[in-house]
Amino acid sequence: MQKKLHIKKGDSVKVIAGESKGKEGKVLSIDRAKNRAFVEGVNEVSKHTKPNAKHPQGGIVKQEASIHISNLMLIEPGTGKTTRVGRKLDEKSNKLVRISKKSGEVIK
Repeated sequence: MQKKLHIKKGDSVKVIAGESKGKEGKVLSIDRAKNRAFVEGVNEVSKHTKPNAKHPQGGIVKQEASIHISNLMLIEPGTGKTTRVGRKLDEKSNKLVRISKKSGEVIK
C-alpha cells in the first residue's frame, strides 16, 4: 500500500527549508517511494546534455531536481497562505478528504 502524503500533483506549495526557501510553485510530480517531489521553478540544477531532437545544440540545460516533501508546505487555494493538512472522513462520500488546519475547509 502506498503512503498518504500531505501534497498531491497539481498543488501549489511553498518551500519552507533548504536552498530554495521562500519560493512557490506547482507540484509537477511526486515520487512516493523516496518521499520527494518535483516543483515548478524550484531547486533548479544545471545538466550537461548531448545534442538530441529536443536540444539540437546540446550544452547546459536548467531543469528542476526533486525536493524532499518535508520541506514543502501547501498553499491554501482561497487565501494564498500556507497551511498544515489534516484528514477527515466525509459523511457524504464516506472517503477521507484533506482539510486545511487553519480554516477547516476541504482542499480539492
